[in-house]
This record gives sequence, C-alpha cells and structure tokens, in this order.
Amino acid sequence: MVYKARYIFLSGVIVACCYGTVLYAKEVEDTKQPQSFEEVMYSWMGTMAEVCQKTEQKHYNIADPQACMIHAINGFLTCLDPHSGFLDPKTYTSMLESTSGQFFGVGIVMDNTRQAKDGFLLVVELVPNGPAEKAGLQRLDKIVEIDGKALDGMSTEEAASRLKGERNTKVHVKVLREGQPDMLSFDITRDIVKEQNSQAFYLPEYNIFYLALNVFSDNSVKQMEELIRQARKQQCKGIIIDVRNNSGGLLSAAIDIAGLFIKKGSTVVTIKNRDNKEIERYTTTREPIVDRRLPIFILTNNYTASAAEILAGALRVHSDHAHEQKHALQVFTVGTRTFGKGSVQEVIPVSNNCAMKITIALYFLPYDTAIQGIGIEPDFLIEQQVPRTEHMKWFSRFYGQENALHNSINVKKKNEQEEEKKRKEDRERMAKKSEKSWFERMKELLQQDNQLRETITLINMYNFIAQTMPEKIKRRDDAVAFMKKLYVTSGELEIVEINGK
Repeated sequence: MVYKARYIFLSGVIVACCYGTVLYAKEVEDTKQPQSFEEVMYSWMGTMAEVCQKTEQKHYNIADPQACMIHAINGFLTCLDPHSGFLDPKTYTSMLESTSGQFFGVGIVMDNTRQAKDGFLLVVELVPNGPAEKAGLQRLDKIVEIDGKALDGMSTEEAASRLKGERNTKVHVKVLREGQPDMLSFDITRDIVKEQNSQAFYLPEYNIFYLALNVFSDNSVKQMEELIRQARKQQCKGIIIDVRNNSGGLLSAAIDIAGLFIKKGSTVVTIKNRDNKEIERYTTTREPIVDRRLPIFILTNNYTASAAEILAGALRVHSDHAHEQKHALQVFTVGTRTFGKGSVQEVIPVSNNCAMKITIALYFLPYDTAIQGIGIEPDFLIEQQVPRTEHMKWFSRFYGQENALHNSINVKKKNEQEEEKKRKEDRERMAKKSEKSWFERMKELLQQDNQLRETITLINMYNFIAQTMPEKIKRRDDAVAFMKKLYVTSGELEIVEINGK
C-alpha cells in the first residue's frame, strides 16, 4: 500500500496527514553522540522506556509484550556479534539439559554459519543411528519448518530448542532436499542422543589409517589413541584425520588429542580478553605416542570450527616450529579454509529465568596465531566435488555414447536379457540402500570422496619423496612448497597467452 501524504508546517512541527496514518514529529534536538557506554545506555534506556509507555497508551492490540521484550534484548546482543544472544526461559532450560551429558533430541549437526534470516536449517551431519537418521533425514537437507512453525526469523538456539523435548515424543519437520520437487515431511521420535562416535577405517591397499572426528568427546580421544597404536604396529604410511563438518565439542578432548602428537607441556591454545591480556592457557598433559616420522594429513572444510580448528591449527603450528628437532612431526592440512570461529562465549543467567550468551574473549593458537574471522588456510586447497546424482548417472548411461544411438554397430553390445538384468540389479540395489548400516553408508560416501582420494595421493607422494629425496622435506614448509610443485591443487593456475608474432 502506498501512502499519500500532505505536509503542513506549523511552528516548527511537521504534521503529516496520510490515508490511514497520522505522523507526529517534534523539533529535532541536537543529539551529539555520547562517548562512554554508560552515557549511551542512560540516554537510550530513557528512549526505550518512553517507547514502551507510548506503546501501552496507543497500540491497538498488545498481544504478547514479553515476547517483544525478549526480541528487543536479543536484538541488542546479536548486534554486538553473531555469537552473542539472549536465551528465553525455554531455550535456556533446553541448553542446560543438553550439557548434562545426554539429552532428548533428534541427533543432527547444524550449520554453524546460519543466521535467523536464512529461513532454513541446514543439516550438516547426522548422528550415527540417531533419531533423525533413523527417520530418513539426510545430509544437506534443509529444515524449513518445525512443528508447523516456519524457521524464517527464528534464531538457531530457538530452532535447536524446538527440536528437543521429552523422550519418545515426536517432532514434525518439513525439509527441502536436492532433486526433490516438493517438501518432504518427517516425524522424528526424540530420544537420548549419545556421544557421536568417530569412524575409523584402514585402507590396506595404501597402508593408510583414516579417522573421522564428527565432534570432540572423551570417546573420540580413546578412538584416536587406539588408531595411533594400530598405525604404529602396522608401520603405516600416514594418518588422515577428518575434521570436516566438525563444529567443535569438548575443548578438553581436543587438548587431549593434541597431546597424542606433540610433546608434554606444549601450548595448544590461549585465551585473551579484550585488553589482549592472557587469561587462560591450555597445554598438553601427557607424553605423545605417535611416530614422529609418520605424516599426519588433516582434512578441513568451511564447517570445521571452534575446537576442530584449534586442534588442526595447533598441530600445524607446532609442526612449523619443530624443524630443529630430529624427526620433527609433519602435519599438513588439506581441503578448504575453516570457519574461523575463535571467540569465547559465556552464558550468564539473568532475571525472569533467562540468560545471556556473550562473547568475552578470543582464542589464539601457539605463537600468538589468530583464527577469529580468519580460519585456517589449507596447505593444499582441494575443493570437494559433488557426487553424480542418479539422474546424471542415468543420462550418461543412455546418452552421449555411440552405443546409445539407435541401430548403432557395437560388437560388444549387451543383449536385451543382460540389459534387463542390469536394470533389475539397479532397482534391487536402490531398495536395499535404506537397509544398510550407517558404517556401510559411510564407506559408500568415502568411495565418492575426491578430497580423501587426493589426500591419499599426497601421502603416497610424501613417502616417495622421503625415500628418494629426504632433504626436500626436512622442514614442513619446504615439504609443502616442494609437493605443490608436483601436485596441482584447486587453486588458480597461472596461464600466459602465447602470441604468434
């Protein structure tokens, strides 16, 4: 609706007469910006009180003033930085439950880059055999509705709170999925969401060990320790630590894992306040058990955040500064730049059973290396390729080939019975896909993972250089520079035009 207004100037006051709207204005005062925080707050608290008073006097229908105040306070805190915010009673209670070790939820890892304006919640990862995974949700699904309420404008904390609830109760979600023409609906039965298990595999063809850390927990420390022991026993060529889509977890677990690789007493991370004063320091408390001649390759992406960034970054920094040691630890990062969350939040209870989550400090890696807003740039930039969809596979099979043409001459062309057998096998394979265990599906995903395959190539390259030209990889930075000369990453190529003159 477009308002047409006629402005009348009377004694310095503008009165606008609009169709359906009356605007009042007074003379603009000289509002010089106060300097101190206290002066700003004192000035605008008065304005806030005035607005509330006028609202009570004038508003046609004040339905829920408490919700309005919660949104107002949350708006102030989120204006400070994206990780600060206000927790209403329901969200705060849900958060307290989730920190008790086990809670009733659906078992998904959410997108940590999400903003309330996004309108959906991206499922980055699923808890193995968790409620959401059992109900049929998949990675990269976009949740757009929870129990009939759209996510547009909803904070991530509120969305997470709505997904949690009493055990054995159901939560109804609607999702958008790539390749599906319409929204999909799921009823998820809430249950105990236990610690996410790490996934460990051995690649016998290349003698390489692989461990995916979805989140940092006490259990992940034990699995990492066991994997290192097996790797040493097997005298493997290298270890791949996958922290893609790892949004953090227990910082203490990340410190303990670091202690498996670097010497006792080494700094993993420090915390500095707004005055750049160190207020806390975390160091390793155990002796390392890894073979220091064993190369460690860490897979990262833009969903690698917080404690995961701290582990990857700290190991790499120590590797950079350990070149004077004999058989210095060699750590390399592969994939894409990490998220860049190096801030520390504190949850402070306030009145009305609410709490405020506010950023109070920043994390710094050893040698005063910052990650906040920067992230960790990988040594070897390798973009992840999306696996071919079923549609693309079908199209490639029936089009774009000589033997797909009508009446084509092909001495190896299969007969009709063989083609029908192949189609039947495809249908049976798709039918059995949903019956496979989580580990079987994980193995299938890894089969299509180009970043994993490229990392295997890098490990083989490193071992070849170590055997033939060991002087090239004595220092970590030298090894990176030399390997980049031999290996083409996803970075830009320098291309120079050749003139025919």
